[in-house]
Amino acid sequence: MKEQIMAVQRMQDYIEAHTDEEITMADLSKAALFSPWYSYRIFKLYTGFTPSEYIRRLRLSRSAMKLKNENCRIADVAFEMGFGSVDGYQRAFLREFGCNPKEYATNPVPITLFVPYGVKFREMRKEEMTMKNVQNVFIQQIHKPARKVIIRRGIKAEDYFAYCEEVGCDVWGTLLSMDSLCGEPVCLWLTDKYRKPDTSVYVQGVEVPEDYNGIIPKGFDVIEMPECDYLMFQGEPFEEEDYCEAIMAVQQSMEKYEPSVIGFEWNSDEPRIQLESRGERGYIELKAVKRK
Repeated sequence: MKEQIMAVQRMQDYIEAHTDEEITMADLSKAALFSPWYSYRIFKLYTGFTPSEYIRRLRLSRSAMKLKNENCRIADVAFEMGFGSVDGYQRAFLREFGCNPKEYATNPVPITLFVPYGVKFREMRKEEMTMKNVQNVFIQQIHKPARKVIIRRGIKAEDYFAYCEEVGCDVWGTLLSMDSLCGEPVCLWLTDKYRKPDTSVYVQGVEVPEDYNGIIPKGFDVIEMPECDYLMFQGEPFEEEDYCEAIMAVQQSMEKYEPSVIGFEWNSDEPRIQLESRGERGYIELKAVKRK
């Protein structure tokens, strides 16, 4: 992997670990192991943002989640996130999300949070994936109730990377700002039953109650899904650089598994579900089943 990409990733990792502290270009330069000027240049080249823009957007998004989920004073959030004044924080929040912090804390609406994608993952996508080690995959039966899923459709995408190229990565940020039945957004491989003409198989969305009648963000759609049993396949925890191998381990296990041993068969009418890939918990996918 390119030395510059790993340098930018080190700067991203440093920012992630020190978001609530003062971060200088000298700090990032030290993490990157390059000069401040060169570190600044490659950071903007590979992320599309200057370091200060990146830090500001990350801090604003974290502040929004605090306002939504915690009973915080706006002033406390502003200073905790490194803003010099409450007024400056309010102006920055309004520019970023289109509403002021007080309005959002009182009535949270879907907003587009900034998601800091690691640059090394784009490069790892291009590398050949091979299974180096045999990994354990844990299987658990779960039941989902009837529900709605608020989704953003793509065009032709059949996987995460193609989807991001078609609709952008900001979709996930919007979904993160919304309350979900399962506690987090989901990715779906839609079956024909849920697709519209000339739209993608792969979509991202958030599960909401069956009687949900709240805000639907612009450009999003709603599908209704019945109650259904799933088998959840969860791989071992993994290091970030091994995430491609972790995905392969789970998907190969799913292909080989025969659900008839526990009295089920695959339910091809319902979408396969993917959760966010987090190394600390392992890669997770869910596949629909029905009683034989």
